[in-house]
Order: sequence, then structure tokens, then C-alpha cells
Amino acid sequence: MTDRRFRYFFSPLAFALLLPAGTALAETPEVSLSGEGKVQYLPDSARLSFSINAEHPEADQALEQVRSTMGQWRDAIEDIRDELVDYSDASAHLYQRREPPRPVRNGDSEDQEPKTIAVASQTVTFEIHDLELLNPVLEKAQNLGMNYSLGQHQFFHSDEEKLQREALAKAIRNARERCRFAATQLDMTCGEVKSLNLQSSGGGPVMMRMAESSAKADTVSDVGPREITASVQATFTLE
Repeated sequence: MTDRRFRYFFSPLAFALLLPAGTALAETPEVSLSGEGKVQYLPDSARLSFSINAEHPEADQALEQVRSTMGQWRDAIEDIRDELVDYSDASAHLYQRREPPRPVRNGDSEDQEPKTIAVASQTVTFEIHDLELLNPVLEKAQNLGMNYSLGQHQFFHSDEEKLQREALAKAIRNARERCRFAATQLDMTCGEVKSLNLQSSGGGPVMMRMAESSAKADTVSDVGPREITASVQATFTLE
């Protein structure tokens, strides 16, 4: 082979023609990265549940005690009834509990026959969308001896869906900013989105401070902030 033929065989044009089809041009470069977004908010609503319980050897008497307390409760909330959302107090139950004979000092039983006790209960559930109503409602329930529990899972925001969208929007903007930064370092520009995976979740707990105004007071003086977090996994083209 002459020197002339050698130079021609390895010229750029001839080399490109020897490459397999589809590999002569490089694929569009891409970058995959994550973005994060957070939104803090204060709950403005609560889901509440109260119960009235009564026990008596006679079922009718147990039911009457529950009905009496329920009537007092309805009277007590009459001025705020329209502000209690999804209100329901129709859940009533009655069952019997058998108590074993009580032992006495000599080892014998004080009562040879086990006692049967009737247990009646009725549950009240509703939502309040104004936390200014929380303590007045708790006070009314306490005055009537109603049972309830108050935990952080019962507090929420009336428009959490909007807050989740805000957190996701922040996460997408964060992902786009990271893409622009990466592209700048490579002397390129951030192009179109090839894929996007969105995730959001509720965050930090509600910190409740209980008032100390009286021995039986179970009122709330402060409800702390919560946080909604969102994350995205995105793939962008680089140009």
C-alpha cells in the first residue's frame, strides 16, 4: 500500500463511513436530578369526637342518663350549632357487662351471682373550621362530663390541597434551578423535561400548649406549625 492510499483510508470522511449506522451522531445529553419544596402553615380546623357514657343495673336507666346528658349538650351548643361542620350525634350503643362476684376476707364471695351492668353510650362527632371555637366547645364538654381525647392528628388545614400544590410548585422550580446550574457548569443550557415524578407528604407535628387556668381545664392556648414537603425526580435535556 502506497503512502497516498494510507492517508486516504484514514481520512475523517472514510472513518465516519466505517462507523455502524446510528452511532455517527451523539445522542442528546440529559441530566437527572431532584428538587425539593416546603410550605409551613398553621392548622385552622379540627375534627372532634365526644362520647357520653352511663352504667346502671337497668338498661332503661342507663339509656335515660345518656339521653339526659345529650339534651343538655344540645342546649349548650345551640348558639354555635351552625358552625359545627358535618355534625352527627346519632351513634348510640347499649350492651351488658357481667361483673364477677366480689371476694370477701374469709374467701367466700359477697355475691354468689355475678352482676349484670347495662352500659349505654352515645358519640358526637363534628369539625370546626375556626379554632377560636375549640376551647368553648371543650369547656362545654367538660362541664357535662363527656369523654374525649385531643391529639395532633385531629388538627388540619381547611385547604391542604392548595398547600400541597404550592409545595410541589416549589419543588419543580428547585429542580429547574438545579438543572440550569448544572448546564451552566457544562457551558450548555437546560432544555425540555423528559420525565417528572412528583411526591408530597405532610410534615412536622402540631405542638399544642395546654392552658393552666384551672385544675380540670383541658384547653389549648397555642397550636404550633406544620409543614408539607414535596420532592420531584426530573430528567432534563441539555442543549
